[in-house]
Amino acid sequence: MLHPHTQDDCAALLEALRAQNLTIATAESCTGGLIAAALTAIAGSSSSVLGGFVVYSNAMKTAQLGVPEAVLAAVGAVSEAVARLMAEGALARSGADIALSCTGIAGPGGATPGKPVGLVHMAAARRGGQTIHLARVFAGDRAEVRAATVDAVLGLARQAMVAG
Repeated sequence: MLHPHTQDDCAALLEALRAQNLTIATAESCTGGLIAAALTAIAGSSSSVLGGFVVYSNAMKTAQLGVPEAVLAAVGAVSEAVARLMAEGALARSGADIALSCTGIAGPGGATPGKPVGLVHMAAARRGGQTIHLARVFAGDRAEVRAATVDAVLGLARQAMVAG
């Protein structure tokens, strides 16, 4: 379940995107489409939201977004490099102005040394601009980690708009 303020955050982001005539796309792993769902729950979102990629497996990250297998093998899916490559791949493949990504360990299992449950890497790529990254370790159960990720990625989208 998403946080109560998420709908307001989505509406504000979509209004800002419309005001700047910008489009957005998503590339999601640990959230399984929740970011795109939150954005498209707002009426009129089709003027800014182009679509999204749900790429849960490494094979899909490679096939759909062009994340090199060698990078996945070297640093793992839950990493800054993969979050950045996912956002950049979604940007290139969607034609959007901004692309958001996330890859993480929502739990309750999946932790490895140095990668605890709740660790999420997020990125926002801006056409003609820099890709920005955020890593957080969110507390809570699977639903809470996923909801917190959606909120954090929305914040990253706002940063990408300002940075552009």
